[in-house]
Amino acid sequence: MQYAPPSSEADLRILEALASLNKISAAINQIRPEGNLNVDPTLRQIAHSATRVVPGAAAVIYTFDPVKSVFDPDSRVSAEERAGAIPADAPRDSGIGVRAISQKRRVISYEEPDLDINPEIVKAGARIVACFPLIVNEQPLGALYIYLFEERRFTQLEELMVENFVNLAAMAVYQVWRLNSMQRDLARKEEELHHLRRTGMLISSRLRLEGTLESILQMALEVTNARYGIFRQLDKDGRYLEMRAIAGAELSRPQVDRLLVDEHSVMGWVATHHQPVLVYDLMSPPWSEIYYPLDAEMEMRSELAVPLINASGRVEGVLNLESPQAGAFSEQDSHMLQSLATQAVIAIQEARLLDALQEVAQILINHPTSEVLNRLAELASDLLNASEATIWLAEDDWLVLKAASGSFQHEQRIPIENSLTGQAILNRTTILTNDVRTDERFNRPDDARQQDWTRALIIPLMVSETHDPVGAFSVYSTSSVPGRFAESEWDKKVLTCLAHYAVLAVQNDANRRALSNAQEQRSTAETFAAVGDIAANLIHQLNNKVGTIPVRIQGIQDKNSLLLKENPYLATNLAEIERSANEAMAAMRKNLVHLRPIQMAEVDVASCVHNAIESADLSEGVHVTTDDLTDLPAVKAGQNSLILVFINLIENAADAMKGEGQVHISAKARKKMVEIKVSDSGPGIPPALHDRIFELNFSGRSQSRPGKMGFGLWWVKTLMTRLGGSVTVESDGVHGTTFRLKLPAVEEHP
Repeated sequence: MQYAPPSSEADLRILEALASLNKISAAINQIRPEGNLNVDPTLRQIAHSATRVVPGAAAVIYTFDPVKSVFDPDSRVSAEERAGAIPADAPRDSGIGVRAISQKRRVISYEEPDLDINPEIVKAGARIVACFPLIVNEQPLGALYIYLFEERRFTQLEELMVENFVNLAAMAVYQVWRLNSMQRDLARKEEELHHLRRTGMLISSRLRLEGTLESILQMALEVTNARYGIFRQLDKDGRYLEMRAIAGAELSRPQVDRLLVDEHSVMGWVATHHQPVLVYDLMSPPWSEIYYPLDAEMEMRSELAVPLINASGRVEGVLNLESPQAGAFSEQDSHMLQSLATQAVIAIQEARLLDALQEVAQILINHPTSEVLNRLAELASDLLNASEATIWLAEDDWLVLKAASGSFQHEQRIPIENSLTGQAILNRTTILTNDVRTDERFNRPDDARQQDWTRALIIPLMVSETHDPVGAFSVYSTSSVPGRFAESEWDKKVLTCLAHYAVLAVQNDANRRALSNAQEQRSTAETFAAVGDIAANLIHQLNNKVGTIPVRIQGIQDKNSLLLKENPYLATNLAEIERSANEAMAAMRKNLVHLRPIQMAEVDVASCVHNAIESADLSEGVHVTTDDLTDLPAVKAGQNSLILVFINLIENAADAMKGEGQVHISAKARKKMVEIKVSDSGPGIPPALHDRIFELNFSGRSQSRPGKMGFGLWWVKTLMTRLGGSVTVESDGVHGTTFRLKLPAVEEHP
């Protein structure tokens, strides 16, 4: 297709303008992040095109900084038909450019008589001045000035074409401004990532928390260009912020006293509300009323403070930066500081957990199990920001409380079946509930409502070798404590880690008791082996000596029968001596036989119990009952020795009840063991005496019965030790006593 040549000079100018528009559009489309972001050539071409559209005019373009709200005098580009005619035309505060930018519209001098034209421009010969703002998305980015050196108005075509050039100029400036902003943001992000990587390396390479926090604080100063900073950590009670690190040059009198967590200081406000604060001017209210000086000798004008919030929502501390300059910090600084605060939280959590594990490792071997478990409960409450922590151990069908950090009573019992904690044991899995006050599985909802417990996290105590549960570790939160308790994997991992130490403590205690029992059994066996030899020799010698007494008495009676008839006193005494000698020999043989080695065999518990009941010396007021004992597996023991154990316990109970009361004997088969319980309705044994009652010389034991050795509970424990079992006592000192016997069961072979 052929085009007709332009018919006039006006048509020629329009064609040139359209060609310029195409060329300028193509230049704008070529602006790329990886290319040259200098927009001056494009703006110069736009200015030149504007002078071609408006003959006899000069065009000048200035860019505008939307952040600082000022023109950039160094950004000037121009196309002047009259070279050197426009000196000193930098935008003035009251000039046409500021009016066009503020009102976001074109401004022409002949339309606004009150316009204050730059005298230098008028002196240079300009008669008409127009300013078109460069605006994108309501954001001013610059202005295009047109100076006309003759008295006339712009034609409609000139205005329309200039408006097109203005739009292109705005797009060009916006494109470069946006790409420059992206590059700056990218560079800043790279710098932030670099600092975060350094922070991560610090956390992984340093064990001392104070040194890590000091490095993080110093890094915060670098990335925000702050001059001063302080880090305060929340104390264990959650009431005060205590100084852990401080940085800044020329600090003369730093204020390092601890601060209350309240709204009377900026850092206290941040800790109270769990929100960061960016204060542009500390002299303005409300911050001027609560500002706590970093240094008594220095005046600060701006402050940036962010809370350190852990995975559970607990505030660990506050990271605070200050500057003597107003408006020294930006929102970007706040975001960066919050990222560093997150790293600081990780350092604090890991350091606290490491300190806790080191402490537990130190006390695990050399301290009583009860102390270790109580300390684990306290650490769980502290590390997880929980209001209560408890450790339960499984005994039969019950869970017995062994440690608690709060209001739970020691030795409290809950059933394994039909309880929330028991579910963790039965299912061998972690239990999490949002509100124990309404959870039907929770055994004590009254306690939950009274203590305001809500969320609960329960971890079973699993033996790693067998994966068998021995108890449970539980923690509870309250509605008054802010945070996201047990929502994070961190809380579960921490409690699981502490649960492993609890299992180690329980296993260590069981191993100690097993070792002690083995040593005691060996010592007892060796002692009784020696005593058995002595007893055999003693019986032999007594047989030789005491055994001759009845023979000699009979000889005297045979040879002096007439004398004995005449002297009844002599006859009676000789008969009594003979009887006593015979009874002494019988009693010695009957009792000293227990000192000899026990012949271990398969023994039926039920028959031993019934034999003991028949043999025990009981008054009519003592009633002994038993559960069905016929289904129990056989135990490995000595039958006579086991019968003697039951006799001693039954008679001991009868003495405690003063001849009036109930004795009940029950038993259950456990793993590789048979457990027998002998319970009475007597006055009980005070807990303080539970260990002493098994001592040989315990003064509180009952007096010997006629014909018995009279060693009481010491003899019971000794016999149980020799049988490879154990005996323990349970009593609150008021409501009766239960003796719990454990004996090894005979293994069944297929």
